[in-house]
Amino acid sequence: MSCPICEKRPPKRFCPAKGDKICAVCCGREREVSIDCPPDCPHLIAAHRYEAEHRKPLAAEQVPYRDVSVLVDFVYERWPVIGGLATTILGFQRQNRELNDAAATAAIEALAETYRTLGTGIYYERPPEAPLAHALYGQLGQFLQEFRKTEAERTGFPTLKDSDIFHVLVFLLRLAKQESNGRPRSRAFLDFLRQRFPLPAQTAKEVPRIIVP
Repeated sequence: MSCPICEKRPPKRFCPAKGDKICAVCCGREREVSIDCPPDCPHLIAAHRYEAEHRKPLAAEQVPYRDVSVLVDFVYERWPVIGGLATTILGFQRQNRELNDAAATAAIEALAETYRTLGTGIYYERPPEAPLAHALYGQLGQFLQEFRKTEAERTGFPTLKDSDIFHVLVFLLRLAKQESNGRPRSRAFLDFLRQRFPLPAQTAKEVPRIIVP
């Protein structure tokens, strides 16, 4: 027998995405590229763990909005909204399994740009064109509106400014760029969020599924 992908090397690893054994070379080369790996694949988990342990910080030119300062104290202060955005992303992925790091990053980046322009007094909205990223963009925007409304009802006035939301989104965007491995089908960033913001077995409010597997 030979690996069903390369048809050269002997298959030694069971690939849950393929439902068959493949060789170690194709597993490493095609993982999250041509193979849409499920998150519970032991080889994927081991690879993500290795990548996290050996990942280097982003180079200066790779940092989104590198002229924007996001202080640690600000992150702690705005942790509830950061957690809410992360939970919204994960809840969306639960209903749309195809969501990957690239789509999530595109949604966050587009929303950050929307709030950046709001800070200049000019409203400019350009959602992502890809269906999944576009839908997630809408869900994140809806969460922020509801969060502001709830906060205003509790305190008597809104305390989350457009500039605050922009900085929160910049923080999430930098996190996405740092934690994703850059592969086309990578979900390393989403797995990172899942480890820190685990969803309950059933969420109280499910987001709509826009793509049926």
